[in-house]
Amino acid sequence: MISVLLADDQPMLRAGFRSLLELAGDITVVGEAGDGSEAVRMARLLRPDVVCMDVRMPGGDGLTATRDIVATLDPAPAVLVLTTYELDEYVFGALEAGASGFLLKDADLDTLLDAIRRLAAGHGMVDHTVTRRVIVEFARRRRATTAAGAGPDLLTTREAEIVRLLAHGLSNAEIAAELTVEVSTVKSHLSRAMTKIGARDRVQTVIWAYRCGLLPLETPP
Repeated sequence: MISVLLADDQPMLRAGFRSLLELAGDITVVGEAGDGSEAVRMARLLRPDVVCMDVRMPGGDGLTATRDIVATLDPAPAVLVLTTYELDEYVFGALEAGASGFLLKDADLDTLLDAIRRLAAGHGMVDHTVTRRVIVEFARRRRATTAAGAGPDLLTTREAEIVRLLAHGLSNAEIAAELTVEVSTVKSHLSRAMTKIGARDRVQTVIWAYRCGLLPLETPP
């Protein structure tokens, strides 16, 4: 069962989300928070698998709360940032704060459920309307020189190859087919790579790849 904490300042919206999520059968809402500070407190208390976090709330916004949750909990829950705003800056803020996913509130139920399940399984995601373009632009803005031993040299040749293919949008199965290996082999290499670079999920791994120069920063078409 996937445990979820809902953080939104609108009680009716939280109630609606709770009803919809619990109909799925494999998801349970373990708590609700009406502002950012409460979201941090309840995440520490309840230790949910996923936090569905509104961006704009009183008492500390969702991005600040996301940053606090990710920085202070170990293991940290995956944070799915939900917003009515499609502006890139909100996506940049969510990624910078450590969110594992970003979704617009008008997404359909199947998309929301899929996002929660993916995050609970350790697979980051972003809304289809923002795509890899946003990740590349985010990495471009935040790109920094890395200390010796902290960049691509951390990875073996095979690990780096798999991370590159991941950054190009390939699934584990597609990477396995491209490299003519088993999916389990891809998962094993990717898991070791993520451990080495300190990435919690696939989205953060892709960001790392661009920031560290493993891939060029040309914006995808």
